[in-house]
Amino acid sequence: MPQTPPPSPVSERPEQTRSVTRGTRGLLRALGASVLGEFPLPNGRRADLAALSRDGSFRIVEVKSCVADFRADGKWTHYRAFCDRFYFAVPLDLHEAPEEIFPPDAGLIVADAHGASVWREAPIHPLPAATRKALLVRFGQMAAERLHYALHLGEF
Repeated sequence: MPQTPPPSPVSERPEQTRSVTRGTRGLLRALGASVLGEFPLPNGRRADLAALSRDGSFRIVEVKSCVADFRADGKWTHYRAFCDRFYFAVPLDLHEAPEEIFPPDAGLIVADAHGASVWREAPIHPLPAATRKALLVRFGQMAAERLHYALHLGEF
């Protein structure tokens, strides 16, 4: 009889993912950024969180519920071309030392549902002007569409 593959780490820990996402979103807002979740990128990928700062810079945050989630997912490398800074956000109660597991060329945010802090700042990789303009338009359109949906259909 064939064995059923084990569930993905994310499907086992949806509450953990929501908690890290919520705390990280709050941190980004406190830093003065506007934040959209599940932000579609021009390459067809979706960023867990995209943050647009007052100075026009973009941050992308990939939320990981556990180390196994990170190890099972290599798509994050496709996000760097669409942000000035790239971060991983992980649970506060991560048992491994996240600074040793997650790539040193990415920022690191540690979060729970009540808040977050930047453990390691992300290096700056300035976006080309044309990419920045395209992302600004995409961000504005997405924000307007979500607001319209919330106002006219009652939820996001």
